[in-house]
Amino acid sequence: MKCEICGKTAQSGRNVSHSKRRTLRRWLPNVHRTTIMVEGEPIRVKICTRCLRTQYKAAR
Repeated sequence: MKCEICGKTAQSGRNVSHSKRRTLRRWLPNVHRTTIMVEGEPIRVKICTRCLRTQYKAAR
């Protein structure tokens, strides 16, 4: 799970329950496999939705 544009990867931390017990967990980026146009050519990439939104806004 890594965005090929911004390099966003998984983060790690801990869940903390009501009784304050701590367990390890991961937060994964929202990565999608999509086709984008780079210099007029379609390229398949895995990018996060933030970068996908930025690409969409730049194309308008």
